[in-house]
Amino acid sequence: MRPFRFTAVTSFEQLGQRSPQSSYLAGGTTLVDLMKLEVMTPDELIAIDQLPLRGVGEDADGLRIGALETMSAVAAHPAVVSGYEAISQALLQSASPQLRNMATIGGNLLQRTRCSYFRDTNSACNKRVPRSGCPAINGENRMLAILGTSSSCIATNPSDLAVALVALDARVHLRGQGRTRTVALRDFYLEPGDRPDRENVLEPGELITEVTVPRPPVGAKTGYVKVRDRASYEFALTSAAVVLSMDGDRVRKAEVAVGGVGTRPWLLPNVGAALNGRTLDRPSLEAAAALAANGAKRYSDNGFKVELMQRTVIRAFSQLGGLV
Repeated sequence: MRPFRFTAVTSFEQLGQRSPQSSYLAGGTTLVDLMKLEVMTPDELIAIDQLPLRGVGEDADGLRIGALETMSAVAAHPAVVSGYEAISQALLQSASPQLRNMATIGGNLLQRTRCSYFRDTNSACNKRVPRSGCPAINGENRMLAILGTSSSCIATNPSDLAVALVALDARVHLRGQGRTRTVALRDFYLEPGDRPDRENVLEPGELITEVTVPRPPVGAKTGYVKVRDRASYEFALTSAAVVLSMDGDRVRKAEVAVGGVGTRPWLLPNVGAALNGRTLDRPSLEAAAALAANGAKRYSDNGFKVELMQRTVIRAFSQLGGLV
């Protein structure tokens, strides 16, 4: 690990103007690991864990989550468990209990890819060193993306929580030098294109302060299904977060986002639209889920993800609809 300065702040006013090479530190469960690997080498760490960015609550507009709340606290909160089940389920299927007790909501949404080439400083990686190459495209890519890829990067976004929040149309509230703004989470993450080093719309010095989630429609159910190599502490091969509203045996409104397959959390509006107004049965689910593969690009080791993603979408809707 390289030398760095450490600064602790207790108010937003103390943040001031910082070097572009500085990083905010909250739970540190991702940042510290990457600093040990020298993948990230900030010249200053700014500890923000004393900022007033905590709290979980529900009002008429929906759910509000402070960016410094821990994953475990949010997963267990009664309002989340009873009305936003997909969030609780996604968090509980993330990481280990020890990490969930430390990791923050803001940090989870900003965690870096687990692509092995990104984490190996002896390998080329366009995300880590722009224009150095992407060996994953012709190398080991079993865990990597099939949606939103480019000739520069096929790294997968690793966040389970982000997938659930995208399906629920969440917003992230940002604070930077002299201004605040709100961005839909589905627009927060960037596809790699020819700039995979830019992963989101955060500007230098900005941080996430809060996440807000609109209240699901009355009677709607939400859920999260994750498929992984093992049940304990493993990143998704595929996952699906769904929101389902029914009128009798017909779908009134369906939303679905998938993870483990995209360079960002991947919303599938065509799948939801194909289910709207249809009877929720196996043929309808199979026909809609087939659309999930639109635009997918298979690589040498991850072509299996296309069918697995479709099956994961079917399972998620089936569980909510009582078909399994």
